[in-house]
Formats: sequence, C-alpha cells, structure tokens
Amino acid sequence: MMLETRKIRDYHAHVYYDAGSRKKADRLRRAIEKTFRVEMGRWREEPVGPHPQSMYQVKFGRGEFSKIVPWLMLNRAGLSILVHPNTGDAFEDHATNRLWLGKPLRLRLACLRPRRA
Repeated sequence: MMLETRKIRDYHAHVYYDAGSRKKADRLRRAIEKTFRVEMGRWREEPVGPHPQSMYQVKFGRGEFSKIVPWLMLNRAGLSILVHPNTGDAFEDHATNRLWLGKPLRLRLACLRPRRA
C-alpha cells in the first residue's frame, strides 16, 4: 500500500546538538530563519518526547521541502538532523517515514505508539 503524499500536511526537521555543538546549532538556526519560510520551535535543552538529546524543531511547508532539505544536507555543520512528514500518525512519521542527515540517533519511539484501550 502506498502512502499518498496528499496526507503530508507539513514537515519537521529536528536539529540535535550537545554542549559542544550548541554554537554550530545556533549559527545554523539563524541561517535557516534568514533563508527559508519556516516556523522555529524553541530550544529544548533536555530530551523531550522521542528525542534523545537536546534539539530544536524547524517546521516547514510542503513547498519548502525541496529548498530546505538539500540546503541542510550541505550546511548542517556536522549536526544530526531528523526530517519527517506530519501525516497525523506521529509514530509512523518518526519511525518509518523519516530521513536522517548525518548520524542517526536512537529515538524513544515507545512514547509515540498508539495506546490500546
């Protein structure tokens, strides 16, 4: 069964950093804000949800994907970045329908699994 791309509302890119790479992450963030039509999430200094380390989120529309993702490939400054669609199924979006730029991190996906009644 093929997932229809019409189900994609928008995308998230999660930019991961640690104490040693926070300055790189800040420079990247400022460049993203200047260059693209995005909605920036706040700095998350602690792991949150499925994300195993500090990160910030970049939300962008379907039309921006072909601009920002290639740019991130070349300008990520060694940072790990998770890119995923938002289809309404957070588990599948993070577990199956994702792509990694740089070193993949082990996500804590259990918190995204649908709860059984």
